[in-house]
Amino acid sequence: MARSIASLLDHYRVTDGKKFRLKKIKPGDTGGLASEIADDAKSLLADGTQRLDDLQARLYAEDRWAVLLIFQAMDAAGKDGTIKHVMAGMDPTASIVTSFKQPSAEELDHDFLWRCAKALPERGRIAIFNRSYYEETLIVRVHPEILGRQQLPPKLVTKNIWKERFEDIRNFERHLARNGTLVLKFFLHLSKKEQKKRFLSRLEEKSKNWKFSLADAEERGYWKQYQAAYEDAIRNTATPHAPWYVVPADNKWFTRLVVAEAIAEGMAGLKNEFPKLDAPKLRELAKARAALLRE
Repeated sequence: MARSIASLLDHYRVTDGKKFRLKKIKPGDTGGLASEIADDAKSLLADGTQRLDDLQARLYAEDRWAVLLIFQAMDAAGKDGTIKHVMAGMDPTASIVTSFKQPSAEELDHDFLWRCAKALPERGRIAIFNRSYYEETLIVRVHPEILGRQQLPPKLVTKNIWKERFEDIRNFERHLARNGTLVLKFFLHLSKKEQKKRFLSRLEEKSKNWKFSLADAEERGYWKQYQAAYEDAIRNTATPHAPWYVVPADNKWFTRLVVAEAIAEGMAGLKNEFPKLDAPKLRELAKARAALLRE
C-alpha cells in the first residue's frame, strides 16, 4: 500500500472522542492524493489485499488473536463494495461477513448486544460486521419509537439510556480487547450531495434498482439527526483499544485504500508469526518428504 496513504491514517483515526467533531473530516477529502494516485488506485488496492492475505494467513496459523471489523455508514456510502474489494484476497474460510438487519422477535427478547456477540470471531479468524450493535445508538436514537418494541422494562428507558448504552459498548469492546480480539471500527463518511447522486444512479440503472427502497429516501429527511447521532457515538466510544476510523466516502477508490491500509496496520501490530516446529515435527516432515520422493 502506498506510504502516502499510511501517513494519512492518524488524521482519520479517533482514539479519544473528547475533541472529535465530524465536520473536521470532509467526505470528499482525498488527502491531496487525487492527482497522484487515483489512476493507480486499483493496483495499489491489489497490493494492499495481497498484504492482508499474508497477515490473515499468519493470524490463522498462530491461532491466538481474533479480528473484528465494524462498518457503519449512511445508506449508499459503499459499505458492501468496500468490504467486497478490500477483503477480496482473503481466505473465505477464515473470515465471515455478518449483515445486521432489523432485529427478529428472538433477538428483541435479548439484550441489544446479544445478536452481535453470537457472531464474534474465534481465534485465528476475522469477523466483519456490516452494521452492528451501534445501530442501537443510531437508528433507534433517531427513531425513539423503536425502543417501544424492544421489550425493555419501562423504568429502564430513561433520559440516560444512550449514555448507558455507550458505557455498555465501551465495556464490551474493552472485554474483547482484553481477551485477544483486535477491534477496528469504520464510519464511511458520505456527503448528502453524493448520497443523492448514488440514489439517482440506483433509480436510473435497471441493474441497480434492487438496491433502492423508498425508506432509503425517507431517511434523508433525518440527515442532521443521523450526523449528530454518529458524532455522539464516535465521541463516546472511541478508545485506543477500539479506535474509530472516520473515512471520507465520496470517492470510493480512496475509501477502499484507507480502509485496507488501516486494517493492515492494525493486523501488522499483532505481530502474528507462523508456528515454529519442534525437532520431532521436523523429523516427521523429513520422513514424509523422503517417502514422497521415493514414489
